[in-house]
Amino acid sequence: MSLSTNNFALHKKLAADTEWLVDLPLCRCLLTQDARFAWLILVPRVANLREFHEVPKDQRVQLLDEIEQASVALQQVTQAHKLNVAALGNQVPQLHIHVIARQTNDAAWPGPVWGVGTAEPYDPARLEALTQTLRHALKDAGSD
Repeated sequence: MSLSTNNFALHKKLAADTEWLVDLPLCRCLLTQDARFAWLILVPRVANLREFHEVPKDQRVQLLDEIEQASVALQQVTQAHKLNVAALGNQVPQLHIHVIARQTNDAAWPGPVWGVGTAEPYDPARLEALTQTLRHALKDAGSD
């Protein structure tokens, strides 16, 4: 895989709304700062990507592998009833993939999470525990 991270910069809105978890081989993995939902965002560290079809051909399988890795880790940590995986980009043009653990009793169930209520900040102790747990789960999910 010829990964080029030259000139990669995380969009300012993604940087402001997330907590860094780990850099995977292709993607930066982030946790959305909204305690109502366990919500990961994967951002391929390739400059100027906006759409899936723009991902370089030699990196597409890696992207799918990392979406799977994030999904497995999030499922393991949250025991989610359903995982939502999406790439919208309507507010942030930089290609990013949402991996969201959904529970049948969450604030937006059964609808989509976008535009529902106001984001709730994590308690600092809960955020620290969750980030550590997710980092370990991501590492374990990627070691097959």
